[in-house]
Amino acid sequence: KFDFCVPTPGSVERPSENLGQVLFGERITGSSYKINFSEPIYCQVVCSRSYDVKQGKQKKLAFIKKAIMKNYVHHWIVDNMPVTWCYAVEDADKPYCSTGFPIGCHVTKDGIPKDACQISEKLSEPRAIYIFNHVDILIEYHPGESGAHLLSAKVIPRSIKHPDNDPSNCALSRPLNINAKSDSPLNIKYTYSVKFVKNLELKWASRWDYILKSMPRSSIQWFSIVNSIIIILFLSGMVAMILMRTIHRDLVRYNQDSTEDPQEEFGWKLVHGDVFRPPRFGMLLSVLLGTGVQVTTMSFLVIAFACLGFLSPANRGALMTCVLVFFILLGSAAGFVSARIYKMFGGEKWRSNMLLSCCLVPGSVKMTHS
Repeated sequence: KFDFCVPTPGSVERPSENLGQVLFGERITGSSYKINFSEPIYCQVVCSRSYDVKQGKQKKLAFIKKAIMKNYVHHWIVDNMPVTWCYAVEDADKPYCSTGFPIGCHVTKDGIPKDACQISEKLSEPRAIYIFNHVDILIEYHPGESGAHLLSAKVIPRSIKHPDNDPSNCALSRPLNINAKSDSPLNIKYTYSVKFVKNLELKWASRWDYILKSMPRSSIQWFSIVNSIIIILFLSGMVAMILMRTIHRDLVRYNQDSTEDPQEEFGWKLVHGDVFRPPRFGMLLSVLLGTGVQVTTMSFLVIAFACLGFLSPANRGALMTCVLVFFILLGSAAGFVSARIYKMFGGEKWRSNMLLSCCLVPGSVKMTHS
């Protein structure tokens, strides 16, 4: 539905996707922006779009406006590295780098710039909707013996109103407001510039660090944590003291009654009547316990594989694929735990227990998200 620049059919091959990418909704398509290594580009025109009310193209423009109002973003990939947009953040020493960049921004009727419009004072016209039709791409690379390795791809989006007679002039500072009322057709020209920078200090293995380090980190509330721990210890001590006093009184009473006649049980010994009684919904409890063991074991295994470096962010969809594979393989563990607990409860419908262990939780999740 987005009326952006698209490559001609057959000119770009669509890369294959793994199971994790399909489930996450990642659909990687080719782009009309052509980049060749070590070849700078200045204000290259990609395509142009014209919107005329008389020709019935107003719906496409209205869809773009709606997407800008909802903060839709572009997600680009260059050599398996996400294209990032870095901008300054208040109370931060380093700029924040976000994967993806917005397709535009808007200004309220009171003249308050929202979101990406705050990066420039020129994007301040009331009720304006600006589209970022130009991008400055900065590519950093590290030279090596076997060839250069890409370290980062950063983009600076800009809104430029290109003149019809000189569309390759990107030095203009007048932004393009697609919400302005005009009788003439609205022409949008999409352009881009590319610059290559050699970086000898950063290693290729550390190319993801600038994205991770720029993320804002919340301060740890140590006072709240210590306060919660003290309250838990105090309440646990009170409960332990009450239990010890109660059990101590019962033990003294048992020791005083030394007759051989059978006595009626009293005190804490009466608890065994409730503890060893089978639950009312033993089937449901056994199924949920088996699934809980399956999910818990799967989580620990995925975290262990991630810590060992098997789930790299460069391998897209690997996390979801690993989760599904472990979840399926651990289905036998869930069935064993569920059947064992159900047999301990004295259940006899083992076929129903087997089917519910396989279908209850996954089916419920599927019905919830469908």
